[in-house]
Amino acid sequence: MPKQSIEWHSTGSGKDEYPRIGLFLDGEWVYDRADAGVVVNPSTEEVLATVPKATDSDLQRALGAAARGFLIWRDTAPTERVRVMQRALHLLRERKESIARILTLEHGKPLSHARAEIERSLNFYEWEMGQALRAYGAIVPSAPQMQKMVTRQPIGPVFAATPWNSPMGSAARKTSAALAAGCSVILKPAEETPGTACELVRCFEEAGLPAGVLNLVLGDPEHISSVLIASPAVRMVTFTGSTGVGKHLTQLAAKVMKPVAMELGGHAPVLVGENVDAVAIARMAAIVKTRGSGQICTAPSRFIVHRNSYSEFVAAFGKALDELRMGDGLDPEVEVGPVSNARRLAAAQALVADARQRGARVVAGGDRVGDRGFFFAPTLLAEVPLDADVMTTEPFCPIAACVSAADLDEAIAIANSLPFGLAGYAFTNSLEEAEQINRRLECGMLSINHFDTPDADTPFGGVKESGLGREGGPNSLDAYLVTKTILQYTAKV
Repeated sequence: MPKQSIEWHSTGSGKDEYPRIGLFLDGEWVYDRADAGVVVNPSTEEVLATVPKATDSDLQRALGAAARGFLIWRDTAPTERVRVMQRALHLLRERKESIARILTLEHGKPLSHARAEIERSLNFYEWEMGQALRAYGAIVPSAPQMQKMVTRQPIGPVFAATPWNSPMGSAARKTSAALAAGCSVILKPAEETPGTACELVRCFEEAGLPAGVLNLVLGDPEHISSVLIASPAVRMVTFTGSTGVGKHLTQLAAKVMKPVAMELGGHAPVLVGENVDAVAIARMAAIVKTRGSGQICTAPSRFIVHRNSYSEFVAAFGKALDELRMGDGLDPEVEVGPVSNARRLAAAQALVADARQRGARVVAGGDRVGDRGFFFAPTLLAEVPLDADVMTTEPFCPIAACVSAADLDEAIAIANSLPFGLAGYAFTNSLEEAEQINRRLECGMLSINHFDTPDADTPFGGVKESGLGREGGPNSLDAYLVTKTILQYTAKV
């Protein structure tokens, strides 16, 4: 059981499998820079690589390259853009296993989960390649000798910043749409997990993407963001990460009137109704809650359970969490890996301590596991006061908090009480309740009677402080395109 021990799997040196980390500027890899930090294997605390720090000259080079690359890519026929992306996609598929191992080494998630993240990312590219061929304009009926046209054109170079919790998925979301729309990209992955992004960029390099169309920078995130967003070369900003950082980047962009797409934090409520199979739902919840060690923005976090289902649900949930096998993500038998860094481990410990101090009951887990790696036992807290930190702050770790509710009105009130609104989940056998939840629950994505979240073909994003804009779905390229109205007089002048 995870609260007792960790079973280790001998995998050899992670350094032997982990790539050299570099900047990618104007079609060239740059390695000889000062260190911005190190990449640490969260399962072993082994240092895997150093991270180069982009200089101001590097950032200016990236901006110049993106500006030149945009002019080339904008004027490349959509069918040819798709052919280049298809070649990159073929390389990603060929290298899925090796990239998945890199992802697990730097993030910690089980290898099967890393493979699934890459597979899902391939769906994003497939979808956006199709979208590239469907970015239609319009001809508006008009008087003789007057032609009215509405065209959609790529917005320009894009600054895309992605988080450590989804090293491939977030980078794929942004690069797939931007490249399909005809934009160039300066990608800044998280310094904690740069290896996966480097391998993604290598696939595009080898696929024949023109130099400057896709660039990669690393280093001081705040400095990089301030320089790139302020530059007139960058025309759009997209970010996935915390609400606090998202607000800051939005303010920087607003100063220079640049549009943003922000996919920010959540604190997903799960409404469990009366007369449902509480045990079955609890078993599903244990698996989904611990996916990625709970470090997913759509992770179910606040379980608001009808009082008649509460005791049965809590007991089954705690038992299911205790039965999960925790360990090194490269072990094929492991179901839960470590949290990704020492900061998340400390945050998990602080959340449990605060809840305990306020009177919450620890049903499962609650402590660090072992003394090597950043392992925190899958944890269930019950009877949690609504003002506890774990109920008001996105946990981003394998901690679930349970409270009971007398009826649906109380449950929805609790769920809507926070300034976040990304994902929401509900379980009910009442069509009337389902309709009310659909209408009243404040979130950008709602799953009823399951824990799935949107794929490439449906919009992904939040309301309130959980973000601006949507990724995926039928309008996935909108953020990367501008609409131009053309009024052309066809008579001689």
